[in-house]
Amino acid sequence: MDQAFIERLVAYAGAGMVSAFWAQVKPDRVAVWDRFGEHTYRKINGNSNRLARVLRKADLQPGDSVALFCSNRAEFIETLNATRRCGLRITPVNWHLAASEIAYILQDCEAKALVAETKFDTIHEAVKSAPGIALKLSVGGQADGFTPYEDALYGEDASDLDDPLIGSQMLYTSGTTGRPKGVHRPHGVATPPMFAGTNPNYDPDVDVQMCVGPGYHAAPLAFDIAIPQASGVPITFIGEKWDTEEVFRTIQNRRVTHAHLVPIMFQRMLAAPDAMKKQYDLSSMRYFVHGAAPCPPEVKHAMIQWLGPILYEYYAGSEGGAGFVITPEEWLRKPGSVGKRPTLLRVKIMDEDGNELPNGQAGLIYHETNQANPFQYYKDEEKTASAHRGEFFTLGDIGYFDEDDYLFLTGRSAEIIISGGVNIYPQEVDNEIIKHPAVEDVCTIGVPNTEWGEAVKSVIMLKQGFVASDALKKEIIDFVRPKLAGFKVPRSIDFVAELPRSAAGKIKRGEVRKPFWEGRKVQI
Repeated sequence: MDQAFIERLVAYAGAGMVSAFWAQVKPDRVAVWDRFGEHTYRKINGNSNRLARVLRKADLQPGDSVALFCSNRAEFIETLNATRRCGLRITPVNWHLAASEIAYILQDCEAKALVAETKFDTIHEAVKSAPGIALKLSVGGQADGFTPYEDALYGEDASDLDDPLIGSQMLYTSGTTGRPKGVHRPHGVATPPMFAGTNPNYDPDVDVQMCVGPGYHAAPLAFDIAIPQASGVPITFIGEKWDTEEVFRTIQNRRVTHAHLVPIMFQRMLAAPDAMKKQYDLSSMRYFVHGAAPCPPEVKHAMIQWLGPILYEYYAGSEGGAGFVITPEEWLRKPGSVGKRPTLLRVKIMDEDGNELPNGQAGLIYHETNQANPFQYYKDEEKTASAHRGEFFTLGDIGYFDEDDYLFLTGRSAEIIISGGVNIYPQEVDNEIIKHPAVEDVCTIGVPNTEWGEAVKSVIMLKQGFVASDALKKEIIDFVRPKLAGFKVPRSIDFVAELPRSAAGKIKRGEVRKPFWEGRKVQI
């Protein structure tokens, strides 16, 4: 690729029109495979333009919010593109959530439009509590109160917009207390292509990206959708649930080269029967990238031994920061590290008083804020301020730099639970369990789990007159199950005589958590 080609591509990306560029370069090549078939660059770009015009005709103004509630399919990408080219703020919503949780996000992000796959029953209940949504489009079928996606786009102009304006995205991230908050930045940011000289080292004439995780999650959205699309690399979507053989079959049949996975997916691949591993040719794979949850070193070693040094690891958050990446070769020299101290934005290790710690000492990890486009927690100045110390902010993670400036994560603030790469914050679980008539006090924590990294456990103090029993444990779990997303429901319950609280009345979650993690070198 010559410099003129790259400059033209970057210009299109800067206007939110990257799919339009590739539609000109290779209009009839496949851009997306999903469970419904294949979709060319011409089709994806044309539908993106049509939807952008639908949104404008609905009187959405730059900066207005569009909620996207959709599984991995072509319409997800078209909606993402449409908002990015007409200056709108998109919030992909987790379709595993309970109706009340979805309703909260629709209200909090102030959605003016909703594109939703209406086969999920929860969305119908959720929209009843979000009356501000003026435009509702149903993907995959008809639904009361919704206009079918295809009908809305029918007859609209598919040509490229003359006046594109790049939009932004606002993802909801877990916190330590209360409800999740949107991570908001005032300016949209173009996704750059990543060709030769980058870690993915994409070749748009050869490579294929596989998307296994849900697109609403920050990592698949970036690594499996936004970056490969910017790089002209076709995307193949896997079904809504993990299926090891389907993953193997897709890699072989599509000649997949790149994918983002989380450690539990590696574990499931490794656990596949030897006959299945031998049946499928996975030799096309040359780049796995992973993060979101700690990967046990023995699992990573086993993957590298099996498929070669193709595992790249990152450490970052939706809030931004410099970001860490470690190549497989570096990791083999520094097993357990997430990468070397970046040079673009500073990273410090600080104690609780804000003093910077020397290499070798663990403390809270603070990332320098991007002053040109700083994040804020949407409509929560207090939470935004509490995460910052001057020009630096923390995600609550704990770690240290070794003598060579490589970062090692040794833990994190005990509040957040990461199970299977998904953030869960325990206050939401506590808020539902405390409603049970037998519960006097509750503290939900993450406990070690070989498959998921952490499993959700609730430690409960009962009211007088109630007796601890297995039957009561089941009753409490069944009581909260309809009110929480499935991945947030406790996998186990312990009963205790008393729970530790500070003089201010705050639960000492770290003390409750500590016995379950004693004796472990790394406490995630």
